[in-house]
Amino acid sequence: MKTCLISLLFLILFQVACAKGQTVADRATRRPLAGASIFDSRGRLMGIADEYGRVPYIGADRIPVIVRCLGYKEKTVNLADIDTIFMSVSTTALPEVVVESPRLKVLHVLGYVREYSTLTTMTDTVFLFREKMVDFMLTPGSSMKFKGWKKPRVLKSESYYRFTDRFGLDSVSNKSSYHFSWSDWVSIVPTPRMPEAIRSVPSGTETLYGKYSQSEIWRRDDDGSVNIDVNVLADASARKWVPEFKGFFRDDLDFQKFNLKVNYRNVIGEEITDRDLSGYSFAIESEGRGRDMFMFNRKNERVSVTTYAEVYVVDREYITVKEARKWKNMDFDTEALVIIPSPDAPPLQPHIVELIARIEGIDHTEVRLDFTPDERLAGGPSPVENIGTRVLNVLKLAVGISQYRGRKNFEKNWRKFTEQCRNRNVVISLPPKQPLDSCEQSTQRSDAEKRDIEPGGEGN
Repeated sequence: MKTCLISLLFLILFQVACAKGQTVADRATRRPLAGASIFDSRGRLMGIADEYGRVPYIGADRIPVIVRCLGYKEKTVNLADIDTIFMSVSTTALPEVVVESPRLKVLHVLGYVREYSTLTTMTDTVFLFREKMVDFMLTPGSSMKFKGWKKPRVLKSESYYRFTDRFGLDSVSNKSSYHFSWSDWVSIVPTPRMPEAIRSVPSGTETLYGKYSQSEIWRRDDDGSVNIDVNVLADASARKWVPEFKGFFRDDLDFQKFNLKVNYRNVIGEEITDRDLSGYSFAIESEGRGRDMFMFNRKNERVSVTTYAEVYVVDREYITVKEARKWKNMDFDTEALVIIPSPDAPPLQPHIVELIARIEGIDHTEVRLDFTPDERLAGGPSPVENIGTRVLNVLKLAVGISQYRGRKNFEKNWRKFTEQCRNRNVVISLPPKQPLDSCEQSTQRSDAEKRDIEPGGEGN
């Protein structure tokens, strides 16, 4: 009887697991899409599809969900109605790269980034949505004197924050004193070499294993696209995909998840080049203490930071070394730069649109007018300076008069401040009792003698 009950229980659990086992797959090839990102109905990142395309469990209160995968069109689905989520390839093509002269040796790549980061402490939560334009300068090899950069350089950025805590705070802003995202350190990956199993075939899949789990999943399709899903935490050798990030792999930082997805298009033959890159995305879950993560916050407080970002290549062009130096030195009008969303990027989620509208609707002028500044923090009116007063100030500085006067003024102001505090905190008390004079003493003695001789009085 007991054996039958246990078997029945396992059968029920197996059926439930099978019922919830939705997968994400390519519509044309029916291959599972590892690394697809799953967002709930409020736009919060719920998880990443595993190497078999399986979706993590999502409660009924969080559906419908949004499924996103780099190189595919975004899709909104109700997980309760389907078992397999088929994704369609995005058909947007990148502009052609034309090499007109052997002098054009440097590849300049312009990228559009969407980033979703969340900082969580024991009491506070900060959500950040940031979109920015970045660029990369890729050189053909180490033989060139000019050194480019593979780490994203920010050209234009817009940030939107939402602050919440356990006391009910719900505040938004477009500025913050702290920077807590990982997106600035995930660079363009080194040009990889395709595995032998898919080098000479038009389509195929190859899986490489690391020390602890699957490290790389390669997929090559007939249309010339190559997709790579990397588990950076599979073993130490997988860190080659994020060379700029290696300084953060320390004992005092804990990374629970680090998945990288790289997408190449128009791959011809057996080799992949930098000009074939169409974009990459990554998801990071990390935990550490404030003193170790981005050098802010309470130094011993536990901090959790999750970052999901998508980098789309919107333009690429071969340029000369002279032009590359101008880009490096920013020899152009940076104020004229604008954020250009990629055609491959899906529309923003409703809660992101609401956050942006809420921040842009803040009347900063009215907020400043309603605020009464502390006059003690404001300096006095600046005197009008001419050439004579400037020379005099320089002479005072040279002989130390300004320093001497400044010290004297500080001492005078400090004495004045301490006297004001002393007078404000003084305790009011009665004056001490004064000794009686001879007349008062004789008067009190005669009164006492009269009381002694009165009837009923106490005699000696």
